[in-house]
Amino acid sequence: MKFWPLIKVLPVKTNFRFVRLAKFFAPLSMLLVLAALAATLYPPKPPCFGLTCGIDFKGGTVLEIATDPKPADLGQLRHALEGMNLGDVQVQGFGSPSSAMVRFQTPEGASAEKTAEAVKARISQTVSPVRFVRTDVVGPKVSDELLTKGVLALGGAIFLMLIYIWFRFELQFGLGAVAALFHDVLLTFGLIAVTGIEFNLNAVAALLTIIGYSMNDTVVVFDRFRENLRKYKRMPLGDIIDLSINEMLTRTIITSMTGILALLALTVFGGPTLFGLSVIMLFGIVIGTYSSIYIAAPVILLWGVRRGEEETAPAKPAKAGP
Repeated sequence: MKFWPLIKVLPVKTNFRFVRLAKFFAPLSMLLVLAALAATLYPPKPPCFGLTCGIDFKGGTVLEIATDPKPADLGQLRHALEGMNLGDVQVQGFGSPSSAMVRFQTPEGASAEKTAEAVKARISQTVSPVRFVRTDVVGPKVSDELLTKGVLALGGAIFLMLIYIWFRFELQFGLGAVAALFHDVLLTFGLIAVTGIEFNLNAVAALLTIIGYSMNDTVVVFDRFRENLRKYKRMPLGDIIDLSINEMLTRTIITSMTGILALLALTVFGGPTLFGLSVIMLFGIVIGTYSSIYIAAPVILLWGVRRGEEETAPAKPAKAGP
């Protein structure tokens, strides 16, 4: 069992020249961010523009159903609502095995109350026994409030990360970290727009998780970078960045794989309710690792850092290549 455990396959030390490739990946990332921004904002139709709005942000109706003593047949419920022109329909288990929650959108120009009654009648014809426990209508005002708070949560998280990194390291570290966060969030918005994944509160939660993961990965690299700045006072800045990333590369791969394996299981077995969230977080882990190397670090490289009383000039990156 030469290669067991499999972690032994990973090299203990690597010597990749990440900084040398930054001049290629930075323009590519900028193009991808612009494309993602265009896909997110086009067509310019509020409230979600190019994103596929979920009921949380677009408004709709929620029915809580009980089928006791029998367990709820979610597939049968979905089939019962087909052809009713209800837009995005969500059917998911809720609480006990005999409880289910149905969410649907009100057709344009129709009455929410009459649509809810028609849905109840259709379900009653198809599912038996059935009891309607609760009926809630998410109006435009509530959905607008949820959307506003979701956007504020994302903006507030990024701002607080900037303040945290600023106090823990230096301002240019914070700018590098925030540039990486904007890169990750915008590319994830682009993924949601292109794939048609529903943009709802689950998607906002996934985006906030991505922000936290990306920041954690960036802080680990920054910590090693700061240690090496103190240790190698005469080494060019680009070489220190390469050294720091290489020292943390194996650890980063192992950490990322643990999250990826868990999310792959959630994607395959989590069902349609959790599929979008799982895909968004999978993408976020991969892109968050990439941005720590090719977005956050190059910003520091361009800005320069202080080593004691001596400031490292941004011109140093020219010496990073072989």
